[in-house]
Amino acid sequence: MALSNTAIINAKATEKAYKLYDIDGLFLQVTPNGGKWWRLKYRFDGKEKLLSLGTYPEISLSQARQRRDDARKLLATDIDPSENRKQAKVISKLNADNSFEIVAREWWKSHMTNKADSHKEKVIRRFELYLFPWIGKKPIATITAPQVLEAIKRIEKQNKLETAHRTLQTAGQVFRYAVQTGRAVRDVTADLKGALPATTVKHMAAFTEPKDVAELLRAFDAFNGTLTVQCAIKLAPLVFVRPSELRMAKWANIDLEAGKWQYLVSKTKTDHLVPLSTQAIAILRELHPVSGHGEYVFQGGHSPLKPMSESAVNAALKRMGYDTKTQITGHGFRAMARTILHERLNIDPAIIEHQLAHKVPDTLGSAYNRTKFIEQRKVMMQSWADYLDELKVGAKVMPFKQA
Repeated sequence: MALSNTAIINAKATEKAYKLYDIDGLFLQVTPNGGKWWRLKYRFDGKEKLLSLGTYPEISLSQARQRRDDARKLLATDIDPSENRKQAKVISKLNADNSFEIVAREWWKSHMTNKADSHKEKVIRRFELYLFPWIGKKPIATITAPQVLEAIKRIEKQNKLETAHRTLQTAGQVFRYAVQTGRAVRDVTADLKGALPATTVKHMAAFTEPKDVAELLRAFDAFNGTLTVQCAIKLAPLVFVRPSELRMAKWANIDLEAGKWQYLVSKTKTDHLVPLSTQAIAILRELHPVSGHGEYVFQGGHSPLKPMSESAVNAALKRMGYDTKTQITGHGFRAMARTILHERLNIDPAIIEHQLAHKVPDTLGSAYNRTKFIEQRKVMMQSWADYLDELKVGAKVMPFKQA
């Protein structure tokens, strides 16, 4: 006879376990502690076997019967339900181990080792905010291009088009890593080329006209801020390093006698060498009595144990009346030097790019060498400082001819 809900509800625990049978092998086993377990008895390859179908009341009578029917369908196609369940668990675990989030974090850990901490943090936060909530738990091999695009479009709808592009780009790197490690067949983001509107390239505000630079340099001389900030803004155009590298400059890395500053590039984690002009050395010598006994060249205003604020240079520019979004910013000294050195002083772009610590692959495939063109760079840096001095006093400057 078929089992009824009333019979199940009224079934009480006894000293020994007993069974309440339904039909087609399904039964409910009542244990001495009151537990009620659904079981299916079946035969496969001539052997009698049992399959657990869950517990009551979590699994109702109708749900247990549905599970029984599903198992019998497998038996009809010569598939053992027990083995099928074991295989499904293995696949489920494999998929969980190869979810997009797992693979993305693995890629991030292995491919971001040489990147600046700030960049690493931005990359993982983009994943955590924009991708993991939507496709993080999905097996990476099963994710489709439309699923990725759906997540990326959410970013675009927040008016963060550049972030959407960057997130899609890094997602593609994760998919390619998955292909390389055998956990995906292809990079599905390749199908999303052109799916997002193009971004407008935003350049750091910078002066590239000599007359504007001349006015800026004269404004530096008239600035009445602290000696630390005065020296920082005067040194910035002479060395045109990244603002973070300027503020983190350490005396231990500077050799005033040899006229060189050597440090680790924050963005690429590579050694970099900056030849110091006589003007740059003079600025550093002026500041040495103030901070030379400590670690940082440009000490913080509140604590000599810390570097100056990351906003110090831009704040000084604003006090001088400059708009750091449209006119000049601390990072803009790099673009200023790159443009004028090439267009006005006729310096070979390869020499300039090496001094900027940019990756410039050569014929041997070397991306960057801190000492390459070092003699030419020494000449360039001194010529650049002399050029700026002549601009400041209003002298007519002739183009520097590269030997």
